[in-house]
Amino acid sequence: MKAAEANSITHRYGNITAVDDVSFGVNDGEIFGFIGPDGAGKTTLFRIAATLIIPSGGRMTLFGLNVVSDFRELRNHIGYMPGRFSLYTDLTVEENLQFYATIFGTSIRENYHLIEPIYRQIEPFRKRRAGRLSGGMKQKLALSCALIHKPRILILDEPTTGVDAVSRTEFWEMLEGLKKEGITILVSTPYMDEALRCDRIALMQQGKLMGIDTPSAIRASYGKRIYAVSHPERYRLLMALRAMTGVVSPEPFGEAVHINLREGVTAEEVKRSLQLAGLENAELTEITAGIEDVFLEMMRRRSESLRVLESEGLKV
Repeated sequence: MKAAEANSITHRYGNITAVDDVSFGVNDGEIFGFIGPDGAGKTTLFRIAATLIIPSGGRMTLFGLNVVSDFRELRNHIGYMPGRFSLYTDLTVEENLQFYATIFGTSIRENYHLIEPIYRQIEPFRKRRAGRLSGGMKQKLALSCALIHKPRILILDEPTTGVDAVSRTEFWEMLEGLKKEGITILVSTPYMDEALRCDRIALMQQGKLMGIDTPSAIRASYGKRIYAVSHPERYRLLMALRAMTGVVSPEPFGEAVHINLREGVTAEEVKRSLQLAGLENAELTEITAGIEDVFLEMMRRRSESLRVLESEGLKV
């Protein structure tokens, strides 16, 4: 039995389709990530999984229980952490945790072993009101409250958005520990680097799934040679590469620009063209495609397919 299984899940807000015919399966005990930008449909999908909204169409089950008809029973097995901090800001850290333990019919002591690695980091501030915590501490408190009833599945909607880099790393280390406890984790994130920490990932854009696989398999699916080009004058570099007929899909990535080359074009030719454009000493290195590269390539292919359909007069 799958920990989570969705079949043709669709959800609309008026004329807007937020989730469009999405199907997937999540294995028991794995970290399954949904990767995509804001507006991709991740939050809507997670609210359906958390039994908070009823889908417009399709069917979803968690551990064989339907998220619509069996929602009362399922809520005892779900730990849900929304994207926005939603605990009681006027209650202290300790009071929030006690409140959530009480409504689930348990106690802090009973499941303290489960939250200890997380809670002990904020326990010195247990008398502080939740509204006065830092971003990282708020996330740790929210995770502790989501875990206090020992759920079978943890649903985390962009848990590290707006959190500093150190807290992000600590948070994912905590998730690895929870996985060892046998808890299935569904997590969404706009950060492509966090995808590498998942067992499997689903790439999502405009309500649709574009691919599901392990992070390594997703990266290997790129199937093209890709280069990173760098120069101190990054904007001029990007403009020069976009003007070259032999260069395909130049995209800025941090300090570099990632490019593909048309058939027959060499890296040395690109470097010479950059020199002629006044960008001497530009560095061009062949690299392994990242999740971001694959995601952008999938988006380009989808856009091209839609343009072909529209040109043929077919309804998209």
